[in-house]
Amino acid sequence: MGKIIELTAADGHTLHAYRAEPAGEPKGGLIVAMEIFGVNSHIRGVADRYAADGYLAIAPALFDRVQPGYETGYTQDEIQRGIGIIQKINLDDTMKDVSAALENVGAAGKVGIVGYCWGGTVAWKAAASVPGLACAVPYYGGGIPGLVALKPNCPVMFHWGESDQSIPLDKAKACADAHKDQTHCFYKAGHGFNCDQRASYDAECAKLARGRTLAFLQRHVG
Repeated sequence: MGKIIELTAADGHTLHAYRAEPAGEPKGGLIVAMEIFGVNSHIRGVADRYAADGYLAIAPALFDRVQPGYETGYTQDEIQRGIGIIQKINLDDTMKDVSAALENVGAAGKVGIVGYCWGGTVAWKAAASVPGLACAVPYYGGGIPGLVALKPNCPVMFHWGESDQSIPLDKAKACADAHKDQTHCFYKAGHGFNCDQRASYDAECAKLARGRTLAFLQRHVG
């Protein structure tokens, strides 16, 4: 089990984060970028599992700039609320929050970032914007096609769902074509296939993607 801590970004903004420590010496650090549902029980569980795999994991509350302590489930109303919040957020400010999380776990060694849904977009943006990241792993980031021109400064592994209604397959493939030097994995699944609290969960694809992610982290973080 992790604990809630407080971070301070470079512009003075304070935000909460869920920090989960491994049992022994950490292999490195890992930032877990949340979905539009906040640092809820699922994201905390994701951080806990990465900590169990040996990483010092931290999930910053990236909505704190708009609505501190935001945490919801997965109803259609809650989805719309989350979309409303991301429309009020400047991703450049979010990068300051990611940097604060990186600084917090940096003593563990190299630091990577993994992000889901909106957090996938955050992870992709961070790969191009946040100094010091060893790698990035975006899962089905809906904003990535609109940021395809970004140039990452670290290795990136993308996870795409072939039947993702939020990201048309042709746009995902266009991203893969634009960044052939990065790793792109496609799954016969829809949006949110990693989240075991959503109807879109696909256990087989989630397991495959997680195995690939862990191998990628081992290669680039430790």
